[in-house]
Amino acid sequence: MRAHLIGIVFLAVTALLALAPAAIAADGVGLYGRTDDKVITFFAFGVMAFFTILVIVLSLVQNRLDNRKERRTQDLERLGS
Repeated sequence: MRAHLIGIVFLAVTALLALAPAAIAADGVGLYGRTDDKVITFFAFGVMAFFTILVIVLSLVQNRLDNRKERRTQDLERLGS
């Protein structure tokens, strides 16, 4: 039963994602306006910049957590616990 439900939901989401561009855009004009190569290029650069910044932020958070773990381990060793 659960597998059938997951399959139906997956099929419905896939169909909606496949049909959404045709429903919103007419003759190359969507919500943003006419979509040409320049718009696509700048959008792609924006996506790359977003993920680059995301990776940098996540690495900074991970570095801070690693330092905190090392401090806690050193404190436990120093206190003999």
